[in-house]
Amino acid sequence: MTSFNRFYQTWLDDLRNLVDELAKAPKQPTDDEQNQNLLQLVQDTMAHYTEYYRIKSLAARHDVFSVFANPWSTSLERSLHWIGGCRPTTVFHIVYTESSSLFNSRFNDIINGIHTGDLGDLSPGKLQQVSDLQCETVRQENSITKDLSELQEGAVGLLLPDLASHGNTKALVEILQKADDLRLTTLKREVELLTPLQAVEFLTATAEFHFVTRGLGVELDRDRHNWIA
Repeated sequence: MTSFNRFYQTWLDDLRNLVDELAKAPKQPTDDEQNQNLLQLVQDTMAHYTEYYRIKSLAARHDVFSVFANPWSTSLERSLHWIGGCRPTTVFHIVYTESSSLFNSRFNDIINGIHTGDLGDLSPGKLQQVSDLQCETVRQENSITKDLSELQEGAVGLLLPDLASHGNTKALVEILQKADDLRLTTLKREVELLTPLQAVEFLTATAEFHFVTRGLGVELDRDRHNWIA
């Protein structure tokens, strides 16, 4: 897993660079060229996430137990994980939080009919689409959780060599792949529901959530290590 650890750190650094570019994007694009630039930034960011899951899938086929354990993550990050990563439904909490924050900050403009076009200006119809996608994602999460529970129940009482048998390992790889596919698909479908400007705001907030969680996790792990030492 050393090679994947290195890949992940490089990938995370590149994500920070992408977020810097997202942050420079115009808050209210005024022409087709600016909208096209926003769309290109969104596509570049989504390609970056797609590459992460592609490499992670290859690593899982080599050593699914290590990938499942996420040794490259902090203890705090792992405490929030579901089947080798964040819950797919995390993206909806980010959308609602960011939308609410922007709505409150521009409340007077919005109630006066001045449309900002950002995440704080989501229409009722758009919010319903987000809610429908969330419900569908929850159902798929529950189905994958059930698959994992059945695999774990079937492994109860097995000796370690049996637990790591070809059949169990293959089943775990498939479950992890389903979870990662759902994570990426949910992210893509959420982005597709949004305008380029809204997608930029959403992807920025999503990345910042990971950066903040990781930063706090590093500090907590360091403090715990010092306390134990």
